Amino acid sequence: MGKKGMLLVGHGSKLPYNKELIETTAAIIAKKTDEYLVKPGFMSINTPTVEEQLEAFRREEIDMLVVVPLFLARGVHIEQDIPEILGLSPGARKGEFRLNGKMVPLVYANPIGSDPLLAELMLKNASDAVAELNH
Repeated sequence: MGKKGMLLVGHGSKLPYNKELIETTAAIIAKKTDEYLVKPGFMSINTPTVEEQLEAFRREEIDMLVVVPLFLARGVHIEQDIPEILGLSPGARKGEFRLNGKMVPLVYANPIGSDPLLAELMLKNASDAVAELNH
């Protein structure tokens, strides 16, 4: 199997931090693995948009597209807006994506949610804050 595409979806914000976080995370993922061709896309305010990146993926040589929302919890974007852009039925996690003349599988990942890794990160952040106080 060839490369998979990963569209890392961020919310977008007037402040620069959201865009930086999504773009930096996409770059870190790309450095960690050769399995994915990673592109960041945004729901609002920032560019490139999700729609623009979907168009960009149509020109790539990928065997599958995985859409990964960098959101903590389920909300309107996760449940309605993103699936609608992807052409998925409500509640569907799988579909198809048209590349140059061929169809490839499209899968829609869950948001971060209540993951033990998130708890570990919060413990790390708390420890870092306590360490700063003690310096």
